[in-house]
Amino acid sequence: MTDQASTPGSADPQKIDTSVPHSARIWNYWLGGKDNYPVDEMAGDAYTDVFPGIVTIARSSRAFLARNITYLVAEAGIRQFLDVGTGLPTADNTHQVAQRIAPEARIVYVDNDPMVLAHAHALLYSTREGVTDYIDANVTDTPRILEAAARTLDLSQPTALILSNILGHVATHKEALSIVTSLMSALPSGSYLSINDGSAGIDPAFEQAQDAYNESGAVPYNLRTVEEITAYFDGLELLEPGVVSVPLWRPDTTDPEPKVIGEHGGLARKP
Repeated sequence: MTDQASTPGSADPQKIDTSVPHSARIWNYWLGGKDNYPVDEMAGDAYTDVFPGIVTIARSSRAFLARNITYLVAEAGIRQFLDVGTGLPTADNTHQVAQRIAPEARIVYVDNDPMVLAHAHALLYSTREGVTDYIDANVTDTPRILEAAARTLDLSQPTALILSNILGHVATHKEALSIVTSLMSALPSGSYLSINDGSAGIDPAFEQAQDAYNESGAVPYNLRTVEEITAYFDGLELLEPGVVSVPLWRPDTTDPEPKVIGEHGGLARKP
């Protein structure tokens, strides 16, 4: 942990409800992480019983994010990242990928889950040259996010906004669009937007499993159509190959046959 990073207060353990499955902990379970409870494993297993492909989606999403960040640092020269809805730390978090290439990179994570807050020390473990910080805020509270991020990032300089599997938790597409617009409008020309989310209209088994999950009492996650995900990038310069199923976005050459799955994303530059 660097001296430059501020350390948030400890999470209140009473706020962590271990009786109800939680999306961040289930996602962590699918990624092979250990920061989850039996109720999350049960929910995760019930989901995979209906749709085993969710594990591929979770891991493909993480790989897509790593390729995005690698491009942003190595080719676009970005040194600042605002990662909103980061979830629980696993392997290849944003700061790890960015700082492997550019140790001076500065990363701000945003989440409002008490368990994520309890693990913030992992997110804050930065290189000496760079900084990582954590903001306890809801994705819908964009003024708070921007105000707090400005304490660590210079928002007059190009910044990459990361929204990975978070906008599906916003109830309506209209509100999700508003969040993207609000955050990107505060960033200067030369900034980038990276989004990936679960996509509707691709795999009926995925949609069936997601409907059952949303009825389980957990916080719902709304699949969006590819057209709706593409709309997040309106007014920006989409990088090739555009908004595609995440395994098809500049795939690793070691994967000779990337397949279409129900997770779409893209990367775009603000002109």
